[in-house]
Amino acid sequence: MDAEPPQSPVPAASRQRRKSGVIVPNSPKWHQRLAAWIIWAALRLIAATLRYRINDPHGFMAEKDHGQAIYCVWHNRLALCLKIYFTFGRRRHQAAGLAGMVSASKDGAFLAAILERFGVQPVRGSSSRRGPQALLELTTWAERGYDLAITPDGPRGPRYVVQEGAMALAQITGLPLVPASYHLRWKIQLKSWDRFQIPLPFSRCDVFAGRIIQVPREISDAEREALRQQLETELRAITHD
Repeated sequence: MDAEPPQSPVPAASRQRRKSGVIVPNSPKWHQRLAAWIIWAALRLIAATLRYRINDPHGFMAEKDHGQAIYCVWHNRLALCLKIYFTFGRRRHQAAGLAGMVSASKDGAFLAAILERFGVQPVRGSSSRRGPQALLELTTWAERGYDLAITPDGPRGPRYVVQEGAMALAQITGLPLVPASYHLRWKIQLKSWDRFQIPLPFSRCDVFAGRIIQVPREISDAEREALRQQLETELRAITHD
């Protein structure tokens, strides 16, 4: 999902790191941490002004204790996903915390800094960089009692197309996939690949929870592809642009 531009010249230490097969994610710089604090504060202020309405036709949030889960949200809905998770997603299950997959790129370092401000454990990786390592790290957090979060079409798309990472994570951890989305009446939509949505104050936010999908540990490629398509269909059904 992340295409890293070639860099030249490459320092000797970096060449050695690549030869060893271990990819070290980019760490947030001081200016990224400052910008992350500003965005965190702005999102909290805006989120406090919104009017929320829950749409839960399959009764996910009505269960007494639905247990740990993998929350799946499109990349362009990241702005409010943490506010919604902590306000509504944890009502019926007090997980030890939340861990989310973030790209290992420089842009991912900025997003990781924002997640840390919200008290979320970032795990760095994507389909093109640190993918297997990130899956193992997320599995470890799941074993510690954490919920997991993933943007199945991120970090570079195509928009609204579920990639294989979500299915692999569900298969390895045994946790159910929970499709989640929201619709904003008033918003700014960027011209990025995902048409990222920025909420405007005092808007109405309709929150949607889709049908839960369980991926068995033992499954054929055809069955896994069918479940991938089912997750994509569920997410598209609850996404209203």
